[in-house]
Amino acid sequence: MAVQSRKPVPGEASPVGVTGELLEGGAVTRAHASVVGVTALTIPPGLAILGGSTRLFGAGQLCILRGSSTMGFSATPGWDLRVLGYWQLRFNGVPVEVGARQQRLLAALALLHAQPRHVLAALLWPDSPEHQSAGNLRASVFRISHELPGLLSATDPLQMDTVVRVDLREVRALITEITLNATRSVSPDSIDLLQEANLLPGWYEEWVINQQDHLLNQRLDALETVARSYLAAGSFGRALSAARAAAVVDPLRESAQHLLVRCHLAEDNYASAVLVYRSYRTHLRRELGIAPSARFAQLLGLETATSDSRLLVRSLKN
Repeated sequence: MAVQSRKPVPGEASPVGVTGELLEGGAVTRAHASVVGVTALTIPPGLAILGGSTRLFGAGQLCILRGSSTMGFSATPGWDLRVLGYWQLRFNGVPVEVGARQQRLLAALALLHAQPRHVLAALLWPDSPEHQSAGNLRASVFRISHELPGLLSATDPLQMDTVVRVDLREVRALITEITLNATRSVSPDSIDLLQEANLLPGWYEEWVINQQDHLLNQRLDALETVARSYLAAGSFGRALSAARAAAVVDPLRESAQHLLVRCHLAEDNYASAVLVYRSYRTHLRRELGIAPSARFAQLLGLETATSDSRLLVRSLKN
């Protein structure tokens, strides 16, 4: 297997197969031992060797590269963990395969931050005896530390290394900024981020569901805060975008639908406001067997009556 490399360029990943120089121990080295199937290289700190199905991450140690393709490298390696939309771990943009147990451990640290080892063991293996769950955790930490170095700060409490980029942190930071400064300008991209930030869909463990519900409510509160702020400032179009995003995140949430109607009314679009109300009323009855509150109907100046615990809006009967 031939190994080709080039001098690192900050911020730039070298394509596989590019000839050049590799910084090794502070010196530039051009020649490397090459043996069919196996090649040994000393990888300097902060350097990653990537190629074909081979992914090795340098920390100054001797690494054995196995594979059949020519290697390239990046001078700025970095881990990215995605838990919004789906679970994925990447190194320099390259997806990395991770076992199911290791996925769950990394997800727990991304969602819950630093945790004592005994807490993580009980959380991830609740049906196992204490000694077995502790052993499972030790095995997972060992595999991650040796196969994916730089991901964990292997202490107690156990935590993700601070250099690992986690998409959930971006959403949480945005929510905090909105909470602390309700009048700040929020970009359309940020509105989209809050709308689409579904946490690990398809994961049904209790500790994940609790975090899913918590983040969902935080996203909705943030979107509604933005909508109310823009509405008060007279930026009706931006308010409408935020209110619509909140309504998409939770179609049954009356406060989001209420804001959406207010935005339409602010733009003198009464017909659009009535259509939103009618659609919401139909959806609410179909899903929960109830009707919107009297306060919501009164926002549109509609007559209301109560029958069988359901609100009937006479002027909007289907």
